[in-house]
Amino acid sequence: MTRAPAPSERRLRLLSCNILAGASVQRYREYVTRSLNAVLPGRSKLDNLDRLAEVLPQFDVIGLQEADAGSLRSGFLNQTRYLAETSGLPFWSHQPNRPMARLAHSANGLISRLEPHSVLDYPLPSRIPGRGALLVRYGEAREALTVMVAHLSLSAPARARQLAFIAELLQDYPNAVLMGDLNTDVHSREMQQLFKRSHLQPPVQAAATFPSWKPRRALDHILASPGIRLDKVWTLPQAFSDHLPLAAEISLPAHLAPQAQRLRR
Repeated sequence: MTRAPAPSERRLRLLSCNILAGASVQRYREYVTRSLNAVLPGRSKLDNLDRLAEVLPQFDVIGLQEADAGSLRSGFLNQTRYLAETSGLPFWSHQPNRPMARLAHSANGLISRLEPHSVLDYPLPSRIPGRGALLVRYGEAREALTVMVAHLSLSAPARARQLAFIAELLQDYPNAVLMGDLNTDVHSREMQQLFKRSHLQPPVQAAATFPSWKPRRALDHILASPGIRLDKVWTLPQAFSDHLPLAAEISLPAHLAPQAQRLRR
């Protein structure tokens, strides 16, 4: 049972989702047999996005990874904007990265019920450029709620540099959430260094998100600093890509969420 928030608290629902540019993969061999689907648009991708858009109004802040910024594979559709408008959520922003000519253009995305005070775009360090993080501030004060959406590299050395960079950024924000496809589990050396160098806390129990059809690995995470209580973390049963969406319900002091009157009824 989820505990009711105290009068001095506000509750928010968060969602992190790697959407694979709208593609649906249901077994490993489809990475090969449906490889053409990765570079061509199709009705199935739009249908998949529409299914996801039906779920999004349950949440207040959504972080997307591998959204297409508008290239051939998406029919030149900005998928973050499409999901925000289709779901009826009022605020969105995106961070295009890794352009591949006009064939594919991946992006991190933010969709929000609450109006951000600022959204900052940070490229992440890597020998091969193209990874990034969005830093979202919900207020001007240093203590305001800060949410970072990130998609990290596949190699451990690159992830270590990226998480060190993220830890340094978040040191200035005592009430922070990091959410995204971090491509590693919480027991890895680079994640342990993140917990040592930042306010972020390891989860009580990580949820397996990959592969979506038979989840074995916890690669997607929603992590919070001590002033933000993670009341509940779970995966959605619907598979919109090769990762399951990861959801969390957080409670935070009321003064950190001045837009609370905008929350869903």
